Amino acid sequence: MELHGIFPAEDMSWQREANCLGVHPDLFFPERGASTREAKEVCRGCVVREACLEFALNNGEKFGIWGGMSERERRRIRRARALQRRAVASA
Repeated sequence: MELHGIFPAEDMSWQREANCLGVHPDLFFPERGASTREAKEVCRGCVVREACLEFALNNGEKFGIWGGMSERERRRIRRARALQRRAVASA
């Protein structure tokens, strides 16, 4: 793991096993209103799909398809997790 300043860099080795390796990035960043079906199909069955999704969630990725999910879908997950954390904290 590399060091950037005083914080260790995030392990990104999972990317080497991704189904999208070598696929043109534009597929995962479609124009507004365009279909995400092809990008999500690449993600389907990917062995690192969960790691990719967690990377996007942890880093606040606001655009593109990550882990087979759009920003809208990731936003729902972030909201649900925040509600769950609040519920646990108040219990």
